[in-house]
Amino acid sequence: MRDTKESRLLLVLLIAIAFALITVDIRGGEDSPVDGARQAAASVFGPVENGVAAAVDPIGNAIGAVRDSGDRHDRIRQLELENAQLKQRLGSDARKESRLRQLDGLIRTAAAGQYGIKGAEVIAIGAAQGFSWTVTIDIGSDDGVQRDMTVINNDGLVGRVTTVGPRTSTVLLANDPDFTVGTRMEKTDELGFATGQGDRPLLVQLLNGKSKVKNGDRLVTFGSQGNKPFVPGVPVGEVVRVDPARGDLTRNVYVRPYVGFSKLDIIGVVVQAPRTDPRDTVLPSKPVAPRPTPTVTVTVTPGAIPPEGDGPAQGDGEAQDNGAGQDGGLDPGAGDGGDATGQNDDQ
Repeated sequence: MRDTKESRLLLVLLIAIAFALITVDIRGGEDSPVDGARQAAASVFGPVENGVAAAVDPIGNAIGAVRDSGDRHDRIRQLELENAQLKQRLGSDARKESRLRQLDGLIRTAAAGQYGIKGAEVIAIGAAQGFSWTVTIDIGSDDGVQRDMTVINNDGLVGRVTTVGPRTSTVLLANDPDFTVGTRMEKTDELGFATGQGDRPLLVQLLNGKSKVKNGDRLVTFGSQGNKPFVPGVPVGEVVRVDPARGDLTRNVYVRPYVGFSKLDIIGVVVQAPRTDPRDTVLPSKPVAPRPTPTVTVTVTPGAIPPEGDGPAQGDGEAQDNGAGQDGGLDPGAGDGGDATGQNDDQ
C-alpha cells in the first residue's frame, strides 16, 4: 500500500474509531453495545487461540524447566555420586569378604599338603602371550618365584609358572591345551595324564585300559621328579564321564576341575615342596549322607483280646452281658458281673 495522504487519513480515522469503541465498551459494562460482536469474535478465534496455546505451553514449560535445571542437575549429580559411593562401599566389602575366604582356604590347603607357598594376586589375564590360557601374578623372582613352580588356590591345581620377571610372573593354566600333568586316582592309585581342553573338562588318559572308574571319582597330582613342575597331592578334579573300555592300552575319562579358571583372584605359588607325599589328604572331605530314620509300624489284629489290666474295657463288656442276661436269662458265667451291676444300681 502506497503512503499517501488518503492512507494516512484512513489510518487516523480507524484509530479514532477503535478508541471510540473501546470507550463505549468500557462505559457500557455488561450492557455494552459491542458485547455481541466480542462474543462472535471469541467463538471464531477461540479454537485458534487454544491451538496456539497448546503448542506454546510445552515450550513455556521447557523454558521453565531449563530455568530450574541448574538446581535439579546439581541434585541429580549429588544423588548419583552418593549412590556410586554406596555401591563402591558395598562392593568393596563383599570383595574383601570373598578375598578373605579365598586366602583362608589357600592357607588351609597349604597346611593340609605341607606346601610352602607365596601368596599372590592375579593382575592380568592372557596378557600378551597369544591365545594361551594364562594369567599374570604380582610376584616374581624378587619374591623367590622360579620357572616350573606349581600354582594352587583354595580349590586345587591352578597351573605352573612359565615366565618369571623381577616382580611379576606368568602362569599357564591347567585348562590350556598345551598343559599336561600326571594324575593319580583316589584310593585305586590308577595313574594317568590330564590335558587341558579350554572351557571343557580335562581329558585324562589312564595308563590301565581296564581300570575301573566311575563318575565322582577324584584325582590328585602325581608329582614330578624334583617336584618340578608339579608337587604331589594337589586336588585336580572329579570324573564326569568315562569312555567305554575297548581293550585299548589306555582309557579316556573326563574330569571337571575344582578350580574356576575364569574367576581367579588369590593364588599361591608353591616355593617349597612337602617332605612326604600328602596322598589324598588335601582332598576335601566328602559330605556324609544322612542316615535314614527307622520307622516302627504297629499292626493291631482285629478281635484280639485286650491285655490284662484294661479294667474299663472289661467292665464295659461285662455290663453289656448283664443287660442281655436280664432280658433273656442270666448267664452262669456272668454272675460276678451281675453282682457288680447290682451294686452299681444300689449306689
